[in-house]
Amino acid sequence: MTLTNEFISKKCILALKERILRFIYNIGIYLANFGLKFGALFNDKLKKGVVGRKATFTIIKNNLNKNDKTLWFHCASLGEYEQGLPVFTKLRHQYKDHKIILSFFSPSGYDIRKNTPIADIVIYLPLDTKTNSKRFLDLVNPELTIFVKYDIWPNFLNELKRRHLRAILISAAFRKNHIYFKAYGKLFKNALFAFEHIFTQNEDSKTLLKSIHYQAVTVSGDTRFDRVYSQLEIDNTLNFIEEFKNNQLCVVAGSTWPEGESLFINFINSEASRHVKFIIAPHDIKPERIKNLQERINSKTVLFSEKKSQDLTNSQVYIIDTVGILSKIYSYADIAYVGGAMGHTGLHNTLEPAVFGIPIIIGNNHIKFHEAQALIDNGGMFSISTKNNFNSILNKFICNSDFRIKCGSKNVEYIKKNRGAVIQILNYLGK
Repeated sequence: MTLTNEFISKKCILALKERILRFIYNIGIYLANFGLKFGALFNDKLKKGVVGRKATFTIIKNNLNKNDKTLWFHCASLGEYEQGLPVFTKLRHQYKDHKIILSFFSPSGYDIRKNTPIADIVIYLPLDTKTNSKRFLDLVNPELTIFVKYDIWPNFLNELKRRHLRAILISAAFRKNHIYFKAYGKLFKNALFAFEHIFTQNEDSKTLLKSIHYQAVTVSGDTRFDRVYSQLEIDNTLNFIEEFKNNQLCVVAGSTWPEGESLFINFINSEASRHVKFIIAPHDIKPERIKNLQERINSKTVLFSEKKSQDLTNSQVYIIDTVGILSKIYSYADIAYVGGAMGHTGLHNTLEPAVFGIPIIIGNNHIKFHEAQALIDNGGMFSISTKNNFNSILNKFICNSDFRIKCGSKNVEYIKKNRGAVIQILNYLGK
């Protein structure tokens, strides 16, 4: 066999393997569709997604004309939306004659931000089939597409590339165990090449992209730093929190899960908690969970949903059984705890409290969260693994105001130092 024939043979084998992988992926999507519909019979969250995706094309048709110029922003969930928001907001202002389509994959993003002013149309992203991708882009035909962080869907991205439509990925964060860098991940690796440019959070991500010969990459940092810093520029006043705090030291526990709540309940029910106010914002606000939490606390407790009929000033614990106001509540905190890392559900946003210059406590399962380790190394955040660890550091923050203020100031300085991703992205787009 000549070298030319050998090269052609290898090329044919690779092409065949890619077709097989694509076939398996597409079959998998159809099976996932069946699985989601079946699961929706028993799970309210899955049901919301299934029902929502069913309405997507009707919503687009009813709100978009053929002559409309459009931008398409896609986020997996609420966290990615908050990450992309500073970029979305700037583009909303600068593309005033365009209609903006915002898509989510998860109900947790769609439900909370379906009425966001930065978009004209908010939808669930249809499942990633070839038919759906073609139908979607036939209707939307975006002048620019922005994906945030991840949620890479090969059929949608390949269709964008086939049509020569502009797309960028922002705040991307890759790890070497991601499928893009595996021998069997060529389908997803190729999908990355639909982006004309990728803005990464760190140098490691850039290095990984270079390893698969993706060259159009800029390390811009994480847009979340710009997002959370903008929180200082708005009015964060919440009169009911002000009334509750009543100028006393206040600990805010945000996005809590049972593991962290148990620590707080133990501390609140002890003598050490005297003269300290506590605000707990659980991640899960189902009535039975809130009731269980409230019943385990010995101190006078008030719920957000019942605040009009309760004595806020003389209550010690405020349970926030609603969503959407935690970032403002952090502005009243003297000390913050952020949930998710005491268990294995994933650490929630630590940058939101950090921007207000307060010290933060988290659990010890934070290995996948680069900014968490950076805040720990910087001296403003503390990781705990036991009840004793928790009680020790919380007592130190409560009793030592100089230490508390010093740690908090390190957090806000870290936020300030890492701003600037939005400017780089907008400069690239020429806006």
